[in-house]
Amino acid sequence: MKLKITNETSKLKSVVLGLPNSMGPAHSLEDSYDAKSYHSLQNGIYPQEKDIVDEMTAFEKVLKKHDVEVYRPHLIENYNQVFARDVAFVIDDKMIISNIIQDRYDEQDAYRKIFARVGWKKIINLPDSAHIEGGDVIVWNDFLFIGTCFSEDYRSFKTARTNEYAIEILKEYFPKKRIIDLELKKNDTNPFEGILHLDCTFNPVGKDKCIIYKDGFVDESDYRLLIDIFGEENCFHVTQQEMFEMNPNIFSISPEIVVSDERFTRLNSHLRNEWGMTVEEIPYHEISKMGGLLRCSTLPLVRE
Repeated sequence: MKLKITNETSKLKSVVLGLPNSMGPAHSLEDSYDAKSYHSLQNGIYPQEKDIVDEMTAFEKVLKKHDVEVYRPHLIENYNQVFARDVAFVIDDKMIISNIIQDRYDEQDAYRKIFARVGWKKIINLPDSAHIEGGDVIVWNDFLFIGTCFSEDYRSFKTARTNEYAIEILKEYFPKKRIIDLELKKNDTNPFEGILHLDCTFNPVGKDKCIIYKDGFVDESDYRLLIDIFGEENCFHVTQQEMFEMNPNIFSISPEIVVSDERFTRLNSHLRNEWGMTVEEIPYHEISKMGGLLRCSTLPLVRE
């Protein structure tokens, strides 16, 4: 398999989609490892497996409708495998295997056949102390945007998934990229105040546009830098409630076609009417209760 991911929106050819089956029992509050899941468990609204299956099936149908080759990981019984993005990610023609949080180590075993198709020469295994997950990595042509946490108490946050050391390693592997680190606000229990991954607060769409939540960044200068790069007129600003509902985490099949949650009425209307995009609306609200949405569920392998 010849990998190619140079940005987030070029026409998608092949992708790994997570699995909704055999998720096992819901975590306890103490064992939850993101704020949205914590909120869902606390309020008794954690999703049922049947609803998750229905939503991912709808997503798969849209991908196949647009002639995307869809791979799936091997099923692990009684294990949540919905969010493929965190297991690995592709930059240019290389696949980086994430050093994900310990709670999810077993998940990578389910991708062995996919890794084998890629071939070991194209796979980068990071040092154990370099922590990074695909949701924090946004590939945008010459730019590599990386969400991180520079806090001195980094290790105390379950929602801090990418550290400074991992960014330094990526700089060595991709010296021609302009790598921009963006510090995200972290909160393990309040999903209105913390950002799990960069793609929960910022996501490019089309050829020169983005969806962004201003208050997801520790420093306003990081937000301003993104506005300068994309241009104010090319940015769709989401509210705190829309961030909570995960509006930024939609998924691009091409510069002209996105997949979005049917509940994102303001965003979907803007994408269609202001930016001229085709919006494939599907139900994905239940999956959002676990801290991820459409981009989180995918691991793109090849784009044109």
